[in-house]
Amino acid sequence: MGSGEPNPAGKKKKYLKAALYVGDLDPDVTEDMLYKKFRPAGPLRFTRICRDPVTRSPLGYGYVNFRFPADAEWALNTMNFDLINGKPFRLMWSQPDDRLRKSGVGNIFIKNLDKSIDNRALFYLFSAFGNILSCKVVCDDNGSKGYAYVHFDSLAAANRAIWHMNGVRLNNRQVYVGRFKFPEERAAEVRTRDRATFTNVFVKNIGDDIDDEKLKELFCEYGPTESVKVIRDASGKSKGFGFVRYETHEAAQKAVLDLHGKSIDGKVLYVGRAQKKIERLAELRRRFERLRLKEKSRPPGVPIYIKNLDETINDEKLKEEFSSFGSISRAKVMMEVGQGKGFGVVCFSSFEEATKAVDEMNGRVVGSKPLHVTLGQARRRC
Repeated sequence: MGSGEPNPAGKKKKYLKAALYVGDLDPDVTEDMLYKKFRPAGPLRFTRICRDPVTRSPLGYGYVNFRFPADAEWALNTMNFDLINGKPFRLMWSQPDDRLRKSGVGNIFIKNLDKSIDNRALFYLFSAFGNILSCKVVCDDNGSKGYAYVHFDSLAAANRAIWHMNGVRLNNRQVYVGRFKFPEERAAEVRTRDRATFTNVFVKNIGDDIDDEKLKELFCEYGPTESVKVIRDASGKSKGFGFVRYETHEAAQKAVLDLHGKSIDGKVLYVGRAQKKIERLAELRRRFERLRLKEKSRPPGVPIYIKNLDETINDEKLKEEFSSFGSISRAKVMMEVGQGKGFGVVCFSSFEEATKAVDEMNGRVVGSKPLHVTLGQARRRC
């Protein structure tokens, strides 16, 4: 709970313009420490350190709510990047309506920054072009990672910063300053560009006996290769995937069209353009969002998990094998490149039905393999 007066629920909107966000806080900073730091700037209503809802660990940021907007503005202009607990903090106006932030309007991206440029230096470099809502040099344990973000309150200010600062040398390094692009937008640009020029091919679901030479032998008929690599773990065992880089885009494209979905030693190959990291991250975000929406739409139930499924078992056969134990809301065999991965899930409407299915089906041979069946945790949606 924050120090000072609590924030009355009915008066919340009245004080939004007097609230400051305080970022980059040391984990040991408390509400009392914030209160003592900012009280000289003017009367406070409350201070708050934001914490993880489960572990209650501090998240490294908080809020200071002043009685009067003028005091908050004075603190923002004079106390930004001051030290608390030996670490400089970052101030900006609290933005309870995050539509502006999510829109990306007024947000710019800066890269190739010298490591000596910190948040304070960045702020004063770019404040000449307009009112800054937030600025952040991205850091890790070793310091600056060489890129940053500045969010202005208007598109005009952002455009001025880009016009004047892009290509400028700062501490002997020529910086790039451009419009901020969301990961999905950047991934789409990379995808569009690479589809017409790619030479690097990703291949997965290859057998354990496939080494670099065998993989090269399989792919070299489509054109000269620059490199062929099967990826292995620390013990030297194949991870089941690899990369083939061709000299030309035409050879790479031909290999993808001809080999994708082809069965080699009983395994169906996945062959496609090797994606950039930003594309993979964007795809993971899309997949997570699809799963989240799918999870919301699922009916309630109690899941059981089945391993060691025969390759011939599909969703329909799985449901058929377990339907005698009760009402099934879902039966799903996990697939990859059109082939079962050997495990699946069945959701029953009650705990009793799920328990009975586990008791009677665990160890039973279905197809050519004995099943391994375990009870999952009951959930609102299955």
